[in-house]
Amino acid sequence: MKKIGLIGGLSWQSTVEYYRIINEESNRRLGGLDTAECILYSVNLAEKLGRMTRGEYQQLGQEFLEVGQKLVAAGADMVLLCTNTMHAVYDTLSAGLSVPVLHIADATAAAIRRQGLTKVALLGTPFTLTQPFYKDRLKQLHGIDVVIPTPEQGAEIYRVIQEELTFHLLKESSRRYFLDVLDTLRAQGAQGVILGCTEIPLLIQQQHTDLPVFDTTTLHALAAVDEALA
Repeated sequence: MKKIGLIGGLSWQSTVEYYRIINEESNRRLGGLDTAECILYSVNLAEKLGRMTRGEYQQLGQEFLEVGQKLVAAGADMVLLCTNTMHAVYDTLSAGLSVPVLHIADATAAAIRRQGLTKVALLGTPFTLTQPFYKDRLKQLHGIDVVIPTPEQGAEIYRVIQEELTFHLLKESSRRYFLDVLDTLRAQGAQGVILGCTEIPLLIQQQHTDLPVFDTTTLHALAAVDEALA
């Protein structure tokens, strides 16, 4: 089995989910006491978000590349950036490493295509919602259109992510707000919803809505197991 390199800490709450899902799934497939071999490098969330907010993408990309190189030097056969937002610097990371970097949007798009959907809602940070690195990849590579919340809705979603989900505070009032936003996006033609921040699946799961839910954390982690066992 190939070794999986994880760049985590973005936040550590969702990184725990990556580690759990990868090991549960690899054990399910392999049986016995077998689990995945993983190498985890957890970064400082505040530092990376600060660079993102200030638009310091070149420096941010270089820092993630250096982390990825450390994972490869430690034996990683692939790398996952355990976050949607920081895929803004995916091209720098992928181009600089000698091993595959599995893109979270590709894993998500594959699941959407399997259900035959062509237009979905996207929930996430303002960076993911408004910048082209995520939406354009879905459209140009996979033919999937997205609808996004209003700036005001996006700001409240980001507040919940930063102030609640990052600390594993799961409030029913916040869940209700997210579901109300989903109702407005459904009215705009959304056939499903991408939980495009790896903390959102802590709050919203398929049981909470009849719209098909695409949990990017789980889909990315399962793609890593697929690659590790290929």
